[in-house]
Order: sequence, then C-alpha cells, then structure tokens
Amino acid sequence: MPTVTKESHKPGDFFVDYESKVFEDVKAEAGEKALVTFHTMAFEGSIGLVNILNAIRLLKKGFDTSILLYGPGVLLGVQRGFPKIGDEAFPGHQNFNKNLERFMSEGGKVYACRFALQALYGTGEPALIPGITPILPQDVLDCILLHKKANAVIIDTWTV
Repeated sequence: MPTVTKESHKPGDFFVDYESKVFEDVKAEAGEKALVTFHTMAFEGSIGLVNILNAIRLLKKGFDTSILLYGPGVLLGVQRGFPKIGDEAFPGHQNFNKNLERFMSEGGKVYACRFALQALYGTGEPALIPGITPILPQDVLDCILLHKKANAVIIDTWTV
C-alpha cells in the first residue's frame, strides 16, 4: 500500500484562497433599492439564512433594502425559543431571529404576509419578531411591483 506523505490539515489552515476577489465591489448609487423575497421554510435548507445574510450585505453596500416574507417564508419571522421565547434550544436555533433583528437594527425593512400567518400557519401578528411589518396578501404583489418600478435589485427565492 502506498504511503501518504502529505501533512494532515490542522486548525487554522486554509482550504481555498478567500482573499482574491474576482469582481469589483459594487456599491449602491443614491436611492437604489433592493428586495429579497422568501417563500421558504425555516430550518429546511440554507436559503433562508443565506438570503438574510445577502440582505444584510445589500444594506452595507448602500441599498435601501427590504425583505418580503410570504407563504411559508413568514415562519422565518416568528419569535421562537424553547423553553421560553428567545432561548436557544440548540446551536443555531436563533439564527433567523438574530439576523432579522440585526438587519432591522441596521435600517432594513421586513414585511410579512398576514394571510400566510393566519390562514396557512395558524398564528398572528403578535408572534412576529418586533419590528416586522404585517401586510395584506394584496400587498405582496404590490411590494414586488413597486420595487420593480424602482429598478431595484430583486432576489426572489422559492423552495418547493
């Protein structure tokens, strides 16, 4: 059997070159907007967290950024915890809440569809993370159309 002569990786080693950026660092021009929509389930994949992190990054680049939670996406915006609200039952349990709170504290706006909250998931506005604005189901399309009219960057994600 051949002998492996390569030294094992150890903590602090790099697997990839993470410093060589390929594209220029784009910044928003005055008044530019961005919208990130979520039609995905909390904890059923990484896209919910990735989209929140992208929304935070868009804010940092200067875009007037909004998040739209609709369909199952509204579940990203509910308060959670166990045994009490805010408690972290397992590592990462509060990732959605903490990052949405961070996004809002940095100036981002979050909207959640009332129809999905009540009709689909049997909860209501008091369950939302403070700062999230509940909207009518008719507002979902208008939110998207207004951002489209403003030539906003729109990141639209569906999970099925």
